[in-house]
Amino acid sequence: MTTGVPRRRLLGFAGAGVALAGAGAAAGAFATRQSPEVENVAAAKVPFRGEVQAGITTPAQDHMHFVALDVKTTSRDELIDLLKQWTLAAERMTAGQEAAENGAVGGNAAAPPRDTGEALDLPASALTLTIGFGPSLFDDRFGLKDKRPEALIDLPRFPQDQLDPLRSNGDICIQACANDPQVAVHAIRNLVRIGFGRVAVRWSQLGFGRTSSTTRSQVTPRNMFGFKDGTRNIKAEDTDLLHDHVWATDGPEWIRGGTYLVARRIRMHIEIWDRTSLTEQEQIIGRTKGEGAPLGQQKEFDEPDLHVRGAGGVPLIGETSHIRLASAESLNGVRILRRGYNFTDGSDGLGHLDAGLFFLGFSRDSRTHYVPMQQALSTKDKMMEYVEHTGSAHFAVPPGVKEGEFWGQGLFR
Repeated sequence: MTTGVPRRRLLGFAGAGVALAGAGAAAGAFATRQSPEVENVAAAKVPFRGEVQAGITTPAQDHMHFVALDVKTTSRDELIDLLKQWTLAAERMTAGQEAAENGAVGGNAAAPPRDTGEALDLPASALTLTIGFGPSLFDDRFGLKDKRPEALIDLPRFPQDQLDPLRSNGDICIQACANDPQVAVHAIRNLVRIGFGRVAVRWSQLGFGRTSSTTRSQVTPRNMFGFKDGTRNIKAEDTDLLHDHVWATDGPEWIRGGTYLVARRIRMHIEIWDRTSLTEQEQIIGRTKGEGAPLGQQKEFDEPDLHVRGAGGVPLIGETSHIRLASAESLNGVRILRRGYNFTDGSDGLGHLDAGLFFLGFSRDSRTHYVPMQQALSTKDKMMEYVEHTGSAHFAVPPGVKEGEFWGQGLFR
C-alpha cells in the first residue's frame, strides 16, 4: 500500500484552499485526478480486522474527522446492538462500500436512505476507523464499573489549561482517518446516524493535514507554526518501542493488546507567532525551521545533543525549549506514538484564526507517559506563551477486531 505521497503532490490541485474550505470542497476534484501515484493512494484499503485496531500504526493519512459521543440509552443490550451495527458499517466503509448495501439509492424510495450518499463513487482512500471508550462510560448504567482499567484516569487539569467542557471528554470516541476528507466525514456522519437515539455528538474535530509520520516511508509534515513535527515519533517499524510504550499489557483482559488515547485540542496563537523572529522561533522549538535539525546538528534525523553549549556556555537547546522538555531523555525514557492533525476552524470573531494542532497521542499508560510529559510542558515550555489547550479527552482503545467479533466485544464478556 502506497501512502507516503507528500501532501503537496497529493493536494496540489487546490493548494491552501483545500485546507480552509472544509471537507466537502475537495472530494470531487480528488476523484478526478489522473496521477497513477495519487490514484493508488486514493484506492488504498486498510483491513478493518486484525490484532490491533487500524488507525494507530497505520501510515498516517492526510485527513481526519474525530468525534466524541455521549451514550443516551441506558440499556446494555441496546449499546451492544449499536456496537454490532457500527462494526458492520465500519467494515463496509473501510472497504470502500456504502454503510449498508444499496444504502444510498437502492432501497425503499419512500424511506430515508441507509447511507447518506456523499461518498458514492469515491474510493476507500485508506479509510481507518478506530474506537475508544472514555472514563464516563464505566458508571452504573451498563454494568461496566468493575471493567474500568486503573490507567483510564480522568486527566488532571494542567497549568494554563483553558478547557472548554463542550470540547472535552465523552463516553465513546471514533477516529476516522482517510486520504480524502469527504470519505472521513462520510464515515463519521453515517456512524452517528446509525446511533441516532442511542448516542449523541458531544463534540467533533476536523483535521486537514497530518502532523506526524507513523512509518519511515513518510516525510515529516509541518505544523501551523511552520516547523516539522513528530521527527522522533515512534514508527510502525519500531516493534520494540511499540511493545514498551504503546500496547497495554496490564489491566482487565479486554484492554490488553490495546492502548490509551489522549486527545487535546491545542489552539495556536498564529498572529503572535508570526510576529516572532526566526531566531526566537527556533530557540523555542529547539530545531531549525528549514531542515528541522536539532540546534547544534546538521540534519533533521540527527539525534539532539542536550549537552552541547554555545557562546557563554549556554545550552544550544535551551532549558525551556520544546524538544528538550518533550524528549525521552528528559522523561526517564518515556515515549508516546503521536498521530495529530492541523486544524483551522474559521476565526474567533476578533479577526484571529481559530487554528492549531489536534493532538492525538497513544501510550500503554497515560499516567506514566502522557501526564508527566504534559506536566513538564505546561509548567516550563516557552511555547506555552503561544498555545492554549482548549479541549481534552482520554479513552481506552481496545485491541483489534477479530473475525466474528464486534467493536469492544471483550468489554461485555
